[in-house]
Amino acid sequence: MPNVPMVGVFDTAFHQTMPKKAFLYGLPYQYYENYKVRRYGFHGTSHSFVSKRLAEFLGLDINNSKIIVAHLGNGASISAVKDGKCVDTSMGLTPLEGLVMGTRSGDIDPAIMEYVAKKENLDIAGIMNVLNKKSGVQGLSGKSSDFRDLEEGMNAGDERCAAAVEVFCYRVAKYIGSYVAALNGVDAIAFTAGIGENAGVVREKVMEYLGYLGITLDKAANGVHGEEKVISTPDSKVKVAVIPTNEELAICRETVALVK
Repeated sequence: MPNVPMVGVFDTAFHQTMPKKAFLYGLPYQYYENYKVRRYGFHGTSHSFVSKRLAEFLGLDINNSKIIVAHLGNGASISAVKDGKCVDTSMGLTPLEGLVMGTRSGDIDPAIMEYVAKKENLDIAGIMNVLNKKSGVQGLSGKSSDFRDLEEGMNAGDERCAAAVEVFCYRVAKYIGSYVAALNGVDAIAFTAGIGENAGVVREKVMEYLGYLGITLDKAANGVHGEEKVISTPDSKVKVAVIPTNEELAICRETVALVK
């Protein structure tokens, strides 16, 4: 397509404002120097869009704000956004780090890889396949990576489905807590993506851990599916909202800004 501007919008771009203390691993420094082994983060287009939209929706000054975005889908990540810039995010060199996800393990003790490899007679490729494709809530439940199925199983008394949901929500709450510390406070929290926008049970369970922030759930508002809504009560010290992501619009805006 001659004479047509070509634009690449990278899913890691929004996270490039992370400081070294957030993106370096505790590995020999030459791996970073020689091979660029560091934390990059993903879902950046979504985190960028949702953090800006949340500030706009709540009437916050994006340039003087502390925002946490929980992008919860089959792939899931959380970001800490200070004054409109990402200062930390849960995914790393690859999308495998961080939260327990649909089929990904998230954070694990690295020595598990050697231990399971010997027990199951697996090579590195086999172990990576387990961590990426057979783990997460699907691996825990033995049933599904779809939270609609997990909620149905949980309500029917399936203990493994219930455990998978609890593990997922606990990990989300722990990351939110760690980012409150990284930001030294928080003004607002957004839930987004397939689970974040639609799974009221997940939002409720996560928010049960956040009472120390002065957050109370508005149970009626939490019935929302896929639309912008504040789900914390009016007297909550920190606002919590559902903000549907729109990565296509974010990509469009980045492209327009570049080619203008």
